[in-house]
Amino acid sequence: MGAPNKDEMEGKYNQVKGSVKEGLGRLTGDDDMRAEGSADKIKGDVQEGWGGTKRKVGDMLEDAGDAIKH
Repeated sequence: MGAPNKDEMEGKYNQVKGSVKEGLGRLTGDDDMRAEGSADKIKGDVQEGWGGTKRKVGDMLEDAGDAIKH
């Protein structure tokens, strides 16, 4: 399994950022901030998933290339 790529790292960042915004929104009663945080978390989930898919496809292609060489 390869190292996390840019999309996976940015996805994690957006998830954390969204959680913080949700918490602050809940604490202050700011429904807009809570909704924005929720949207950031969803964006992060999708972005991290996309990055994981790209990494797995890359790993599979690399393994296939190695198998062909040997």
